[in-house]
Amino acid sequence: KRGVVVSRSNGARGENGGAALRSGAGELEQCGVGTLSPPTMCDQLQQKIICPGLVSCLTASPNGLYILAGIAESIYLWEVSSGNLLAILNRHYQDLTCLCFTDDSSHFLSGAKDCLALVWNLYSVLQVESTQIPDPRHVWSRHTLPITDLCCGFGGPLARAATASLDQTVKLWEISSGELLLSVLFDVGITAVTLDPAEYHLFCGGMDGSVFQVELCAWPVQRDRNFQTERENGKTFKGHRNQVTCLSVSTDGSLLLSGSHDETVRLWEIQSKQCLRTVTHKGPVTNAFIVLAPANMLHPDSKPNVPLPKFSKHLHGTESSDAQGGEGVTLRLGLHQQGSGESYLERAERLYSQMCSTREKNLMGDQEQLKIQVTDLEEEVRTLRKINKNLFEFSARFLTKSAK
Repeated sequence: KRGVVVSRSNGARGENGGAALRSGAGELEQCGVGTLSPPTMCDQLQQKIICPGLVSCLTASPNGLYILAGIAESIYLWEVSSGNLLAILNRHYQDLTCLCFTDDSSHFLSGAKDCLALVWNLYSVLQVESTQIPDPRHVWSRHTLPITDLCCGFGGPLARAATASLDQTVKLWEISSGELLLSVLFDVGITAVTLDPAEYHLFCGGMDGSVFQVELCAWPVQRDRNFQTERENGKTFKGHRNQVTCLSVSTDGSLLLSGSHDETVRLWEIQSKQCLRTVTHKGPVTNAFIVLAPANMLHPDSKPNVPLPKFSKHLHGTESSDAQGGEGVTLRLGLHQQGSGESYLERAERLYSQMCSTREKNLMGDQEQLKIQVTDLEEEVRTLRKINKNLFEFSARFLTKSAK
């Protein structure tokens, strides 16, 4: 009733249970939903997508309309319904490590080895032409070592976001203003972070295999806090023997799921810090999370009603993508005019000026009168240039004589 654990292979990030990732080969695979048992391969392989490089992180928007993938230093944005590649964002200087959407799909966050976390407005990214590079809404540069994980709370653009880093800190931010709300320093590097649904607690996975529980409503309120394991009794989950790679909290806030490089996934009861179940895999666990169980999950013949289209390798609107001859209609929100980056007010002002100039032309008469006026204006420009030249020469002579 609380949900189903869906296992993922190397580096997958997503909100829905129908996608998986094989980053070592630079391929994306659309799969069916797994169960708590460790699957050998994807249950239902629907499509394999060859990517331009190794995929280090992957996520899907909660509304199911878009997919983000981190490939080297670039962020690739696809539209699920059409398979069109809508944008390639190049604002990081090192490889991407994590991606996530806000719960309303209006914004997404990216973290990389360059110690930067960027907040992107999806609307702004979609309305910018492929030849232009959109600017992120916020650039968070308070970390001093690579960012390993990030997560968003509830509230859309008003939500809070947490970033984890190898610099042994976890920082809590406000997306709307971009301000830093809290910074927690640990004894080890942090490799995973998540919030509970009520956002009362922050769960942080460490390099040593420990999972730390941080109270966000602790008194007194401090922006900078130190989490010392020996002093924080009853706030550490111990059981993993290697670094924690992923964390997820159940919808009712009672269970915590953790994956580790020790090849195990553990299910914890948060209140007692007891491990309820351990699942062993045949290799390091790179990602796992809890999602609500689909109604037809246990049906043996269940398949996606609408299979995914082929994902494009080229930006939508370029010659390479147009040559593919894809069918269908694509809606791009916020794109006011193809081939122009002007806003609505700029476009209205330009049209108004064109209308006024057309009216003036009609009042001035035929084409011959326009030619006469142009000739007169050119003659006036030549006269003004001559006067300006004479004034300059006179001033130069006057100044040189005064100096002598």
